[in-house]
Amino acid sequence: MNRKQKKELRRRLSTRQLMGIDQLTEHGLKTAKGELVFFLLSPDNLSVLSADGVRNRVRALTDLLRSVDAAELLALDSRESFQSNKNYYQTRLEQEAVPAIREMLRQNMAHLDDIQSTTASAREFALVHRIDPKSNEDYSTLKQLEKRIKDCGFHVRMAEDQDVKRLLAVYYQQDVTTERFDNFDGEGSVRTNG
Repeated sequence: MNRKQKKELRRRLSTRQLMGIDQLTEHGLKTAKGELVFFLLSPDNLSVLSADGVRNRVRALTDLLRSVDAAELLALDSRESFQSNKNYYQTRLEQEAVPAIREMLRQNMAHLDDIQSTTASAREFALVHRIDPKSNEDYSTLKQLEKRIKDCGFHVRMAEDQDVKRLLAVYYQQDVTTERFDNFDGEGSVRTNG
């Protein structure tokens, strides 16, 4: 197959096919290598814990992850990055000669810094549990894993349909602003007009 034929084939593939996703499931997605189930994690009361308390929770989660063969931890930004905007303002500031406009550019940069500092801890953590297609894992096994994570001092829940779509959007596009994801292009328009 030559380069032109490969390009034409890629153009005809759906987004899911390009990403290697066979289908979305209730709590994750299926690929050719098996099912991925997502657990959304958030630490509980870290701001009031001592350094030893935080260390103990991290150690407990680390031990749990070591004991689970097919688990990975994802850490994603759940906020927008303004670095390209800041770079643009910095370039404009270096080129601008008018003092009033220079001051406005400085204020805009300071505003972006304020936004980023107030959302600096906006990280999202997901545990990805791989289920081998040949294994006999069922829903009760997943609930047991969820309980074990809770026992480590974390809020946890299995991801739902919209959570999985949001995680994929953040991972592949850094899209943290979309609140609801449609299954098909134009679905929202049909729903509001229908």
